[in-house]
Amino acid sequence: MTDFHRIKRLPPYVFEQVNRAKAAARAGGADIVDLGMGNPDLPAPAHVVAKLCETAGRPRTDRYSASKGIAGLRRAQAGYYERRFGVKLDPETQVVATLGSKEGFANMAQAITAPGDVVIVPNPSYPIHAFGFLMAGGAIRSVPAAPTPAFFEALERAVMHSIPKPLAVVVCYPSNPTAYVAELDFYRDLVAFAKKHDIFVLSDLAYAEVYFGDVKPPSILQVPGAKDVAVEFTSMSKTFSMAGWRIGFAVGNERLLAALSRVKSYLDYGAFTPVQVAATAALNGPEDCVHEMRAIYRRRRDVLIDSFGKAGWPIPAPEASMFAWVPIPERFRGLGSLEFSKLLVEKADVAVAPGIGFGEHGDEYVRIALVENEQRIRQAARGLRRFFDGAERSLHNVLPLAKAG
Repeated sequence: MTDFHRIKRLPPYVFEQVNRAKAAARAGGADIVDLGMGNPDLPAPAHVVAKLCETAGRPRTDRYSASKGIAGLRRAQAGYYERRFGVKLDPETQVVATLGSKEGFANMAQAITAPGDVVIVPNPSYPIHAFGFLMAGGAIRSVPAAPTPAFFEALERAVMHSIPKPLAVVVCYPSNPTAYVAELDFYRDLVAFAKKHDIFVLSDLAYAEVYFGDVKPPSILQVPGAKDVAVEFTSMSKTFSMAGWRIGFAVGNERLLAALSRVKSYLDYGAFTPVQVAATAALNGPEDCVHEMRAIYRRRRDVLIDSFGKAGWPIPAPEASMFAWVPIPERFRGLGSLEFSKLLVEKADVAVAPGIGFGEHGDEYVRIALVENEQRIRQAARGLRRFFDGAERSLHNVLPLAKAG
């Protein structure tokens, strides 16, 4: 039997191969330090959980909810954008609540993509940025992930040589997986480019509040006129450690959001109303929990850089996001990121995400997530040290490794 049409458009899910390696190692008694999936281990804020419990079971809350989000939640998101970015949004027409930013991206792709439409996506990038459009029947052109002049040079080539002309360009800053951060000037140039070429911009800002310096990551909607061409996706998952609650938002261009709302109205009835009420409490409530989350991730980042560096694996310091995007050590680079990641599970009891899972230009990297506490990160470093020290002997039949040093 052959696969169905949309399934055939998807590559093998490489992360599942690492998951199988983790499961086999744990079945054999290994204690795997899992730095692979970006799944926050921090608890949701206590006042948000309390609001969920308070609301659940109230009359009418068990009924179908609103697909585009209850009015109070949309107003709360508009309030967040005005406080954080100085951007005014109409909650009725410029804010849609989604079941996480991932669902928002996938349904936006379904809403706006015709068969054969071209969408420009950074490579490497979070998988839904490309595969949401591929599943919707579109085609992908790649551009570099870093917000540099090379991005715009590739963007110009993509527009010039694509038939049909690209429908949209996707950006994600702070980036998953690369942790790149864009400045507002980048977005100014991008909005100008989009208007010049009559294409849309879809911005993923899921990591807006996970930053480690004094400069806050900007929103593309801070650029005057950006709402003419752009929609931005955000999420409660990382800011409030509410990943399993599945609440996110799409905001900005009214035409795109109307299309998203119409598609969603056929597919879902929105999140459980008490979850939406609790998310409203998170957005309207105190920000101490967000500051604490940011401080925890920063400490973990610093421990990762220190302990892994001492173990023989230098870690570039991410300025934002909950990830480090790390070159594979030179002597293992010939293995590729998938085999190297499986080897770390087997030999070092450490799990990371192979860069190839984010695009072919990620194959010399792995993504390390800050989802274990500081003690566990140091434990991972000790496992790496043992592996690196014995690699010349244990892997001599696997790959002719270059001598370290």
